[in-house]
Amino acid sequence: METINNGSVTSPKGFAAAGVNAGFKKDKLDFMLLFSKSPAIVAGCFTQNQVVAAPVTYCKRLMEFNKSGRVIAINSGVANACTGEAGLECCNFTAVLVSQYLNVKIDDVYLASTGVIGRALDLEKMKIGVEKASLALDDDGGILAAEAIMTTDTVPKSIAVSCETTKGQFTIGGMAKGSGMIAPNMATMLSVITTDVKIEQELLQKHLKSSVDRSFNLVTVDGDTSTNDTLLAFANGESGVEILADSAEEKRFINALDYTCQALAKMIARDGEGATKMIEIIVRCSDTEENARKIAMTIANSPLVKTAVFGNDPNWGRVFMAAGRAGVTFDQMKCNLIFAGVKVVRSGEPLPFDKVELSNKMKTNEVKIELDMAMGEKSAVAWTCDFSYEYVKINGEYTT
Repeated sequence: METINNGSVTSPKGFAAAGVNAGFKKDKLDFMLLFSKSPAIVAGCFTQNQVVAAPVTYCKRLMEFNKSGRVIAINSGVANACTGEAGLECCNFTAVLVSQYLNVKIDDVYLASTGVIGRALDLEKMKIGVEKASLALDDDGGILAAEAIMTTDTVPKSIAVSCETTKGQFTIGGMAKGSGMIAPNMATMLSVITTDVKIEQELLQKHLKSSVDRSFNLVTVDGDTSTNDTLLAFANGESGVEILADSAEEKRFINALDYTCQALAKMIARDGEGATKMIEIIVRCSDTEENARKIAMTIANSPLVKTAVFGNDPNWGRVFMAAGRAGVTFDQMKCNLIFAGVKVVRSGEPLPFDKVELSNKMKTNEVKIELDMAMGEKSAVAWTCDFSYEYVKINGEYTT
């Protein structure tokens, strides 16, 4: 497997994309189209929030009877969430418009939105976006498409990898947005995965869900789950490499898909609103993977852990505090803890360390916390970021 330099959703064969300004934001890209030149199989995962944005409802309804597609259209700046029937009417309007401009079936058009909740989408701006993006579609347009879906993100998030098999080479591309309102269960982000493999829809859906559980569902910024989270994967088969169950190609595909999703997940954690550091929490030697995941995510969601990391404060007791409220039974007198590369607890007993030296070790853009439960052989990893003054500022002034 090889990471492609400047790779994006248009790196796989047969995909084109565009990012344009439709007027939702001033002087910024805010609308994108991704187009598969041939029919593609589609799989998807969506938010688990009970309050669901109109494009999520639209896509879920579409996937009940349609497992293929050609296009996804995404706007940023307005979430089209909590907008009632008008929100769904806007989705229908957009899908019809895209189908006309790109000469595809209405049912081949998928949609997503991101931005402020409770505001109606301006249909005239959507029309401008569709028209401009349709004319701007390009085989190298993936990077601009990733930029167009940003909200409070500071950088676009794209990646692509290529894999050699005995049947030929295939490619997986991906893009994502998300920096706030990020919590597990497909929250809170938008992401699109593209690939040129040939694969059955049921198999693609299975592997996408598994990869999500090993990547996006292990990311948290603030514990809030969005109304708009959408991950759609398109597979158009143009590489000629077929992925069959229990084949060598399937194993390579799973590894490449996991790598792509985890890379995007880490980008989201690293770019959390106001973040200065990414935090990686590794829980080892748990009795079950589920329990390891619960502990890792509880630590990752702890405001006290996140603020300590922001302040370079080696207050490791907050890690134990968070682990202890994860709802998992364990013996604290067996646990070991490594904090930013320094072992601070062995078998439940605190170890002496140089506080100033450890504080200095935390002054990096990535901090690792490793908790050994001494209970078994299972493990889990979670990714988050610190809480800074800027996080409060961004979210305290989000609509004003």
